[in-house]
Amino acid sequence: MSIFEVAMLLCFGAAWPFSIHKSFKSRSVEGKSPVFLIVLLLGYIAGILHKLIYSYDPVIYLYILNFLMVSTDLTLYVRNSKLKAIKG
Repeated sequence: MSIFEVAMLLCFGAAWPFSIHKSFKSRSVEGKSPVFLIVLLLGYIAGILHKLIYSYDPVIYLYILNFLMVSTDLTLYVRNSKLKAIKG
């Protein structure tokens, strides 16, 4: 386990609760990029697979947590896009 990998995942993960909260409350898609979110999800999947195949350690849980938070933000993006379409 690398302390630098843990620090990176903690830093990236620290921003997602704020982004999720903003997406949930604002019901807006402004400033969001679904492509960016999907690329992040693919990156976290790669990290999880690496941990499963080559070097399983507790850091995998940070990858999973970040994956779930980005998935939540992407789900809110989809919801907010539908709300925007309904409002016209």
